[in-house]
Amino acid sequence: MTTPAGTRFTALLDNSVLSRLERLRLDPLRRLTVHSRGEHLTGKGGNSTEFSDYRDYVPGDDVKNVDWNIFARLNRPYVKLFRHEEEMHVVLLVDASSSMLFEGKLELAKQLAAACGLMGLMNNERVSVYACHHAGAQPELMPPSSGQVSRRRLFQFLEGIQGGGDSPLEAAVDAVLRRHRGRGVVILLSDFLTFGDLNPALNSLFRSGLEIHGVQILSELELRPDLTGDIRLLDSETGETLDISGAAELYGLYAEHLNWQEQELTAACQKRSGRFIRVSSKTPVETILFDTWRRKGWLR
Repeated sequence: MTTPAGTRFTALLDNSVLSRLERLRLDPLRRLTVHSRGEHLTGKGGNSTEFSDYRDYVPGDDVKNVDWNIFARLNRPYVKLFRHEEEMHVVLLVDASSSMLFEGKLELAKQLAAACGLMGLMNNERVSVYACHHAGAQPELMPPSSGQVSRRRLFQFLEGIQGGGDSPLEAAVDAVLRRHRGRGVVILLSDFLTFGDLNPALNSLFRSGLEIHGVQILSELELRPDLTGDIRLLDSETGETLDISGAAELYGLYAEHLNWQEQELTAACQKRSGRFIRVSSKTPVETILFDTWRRKGWLR
């Protein structure tokens, strides 16, 4: 990716990070793809040149795929099968509700979305981005795009996302699935702070042919609260308040709930053949991408 000396291609990521990302790609656990030709291989027959297997000839098969050498030796027709090459659809769902404005969570979500989107575009995959704000409203959408020529479009869309709104994650998923078509990978970039049940939304994603990669972004204060005395908690999305006396006494219960939530979300994604990871909004994006994600097999 070339730009004039000293010029950044996007405000979200350094040029050095972009250069490293161009040599990587997302590594899904399964091969779920849309029905057109690309670079991801599936198990069904297709029109690539990479041989896969043989099967018996049946009437109606294309005789061009008959292996005549085997027919001459065995006097039985066999059809050559080839691995089908298809393109993967990368769906990026950015939670842009008000809770994501706290301590840089939304900014990290946009950076990770830019990284994932770039890897998809550089590897001939179709990339779409949804930014979800208000419950019941249509999300902002960057329609499915592909190829290196779409890099600028991707970065400009992500740079323009402004946080604010009350959309819970499960409602955001429903809004996305009303518009999205295509199999592949969905990357959920959110704090996952919702009172609702996420299981129906995750089921819908799985049934639609999308492998779920959940990325929970929490602030350092949310991960390791350091508050004393009497405090008032304010819900940034509903405006509701909660007064607490002796906050230090609740830290143990809070820590238990935080650990329980991580285990539940991890199990929910893995149950649907997906992945889940929790990251701090304070962690540099380079560390997440080139250390954590590569070590855990999210990238290759």
